[in-house]
Amino acid sequence: MDSQSSSNPITIPAAIIIAGALIAVAVIWVNKPSSLPTTTQNIPTLADVNMRVVNSSDHILGNPNAPIKIVEYSDASCPACKMFNSTMVQIMDEYGPTGQVAWIYRHFPLDKMGSGGEGRILHKNAGNEAQALECAASIGGNEKFWVFEKQLYEITPSVTQTTPDGLDQKKLPEIAKSVGVDVALFNECLADKRFADKVEADYTDGLDAGVTGTPYSIVITPSGSKIPITGTLPYANLKTAIDALLAEAKQ
Repeated sequence: MDSQSSSNPITIPAAIIIAGALIAVAVIWVNKPSSLPTTTQNIPTLADVNMRVVNSSDHILGNPNAPIKIVEYSDASCPACKMFNSTMVQIMDEYGPTGQVAWIYRHFPLDKMGSGGEGRILHKNAGNEAQALECAASIGGNEKFWVFEKQLYEITPSVTQTTPDGLDQKKLPEIAKSVGVDVALFNECLADKRFADKVEADYTDGLDAGVTGTPYSIVITPSGSKIPITGTLPYANLKTAIDALLAEAKQ
């Protein structure tokens, strides 16, 4: 488990402070109640983040050695995750080809009640969909993981009152077939719940990292500092933060 101790803000590179502030302001603006005063007193500061070190077991899109890595904890049934997924596709279209940004996907399915049985299950199929992603990867490798992920997020309806179950799970083998994953092997893998433990390990890692909902992302900067993003973030705001960090790294 990767752990970063607190740092004096004076010693943090200016771009990290700028990027953190941009991200924080954007998150507050997107999620603010109408009565939120226009002050900066509620802007979160850089926080200690405990999470698993990014390694070869992760699903990585882009350059594994990119100076900026964005680790996203996500749930395919989550409406906000669908929005942020589009943002991340744009980011990777912009920065992926030049190797400047890598996208790391981790599972955080909201298919559980609270530890005491309180609350309700938000997305009952999220865990199965996470395992479907892992099955696709086990059969076709990292490339198939990402093409399966793209289609899954595109066709899965957000869980709402009109579509309370989200995606019809019979569509999962259809996705596998459409992206060139062996359907028989896929169905066998999914039926065996072969990757339930791996999905649970990602979920536990997310809890350790401070995830309380999805999407939740952590920007790992060129210096190794970590900036949490709670919820969605518009492309323009995330791009501005990335550009500031890349510019600082070149100095």
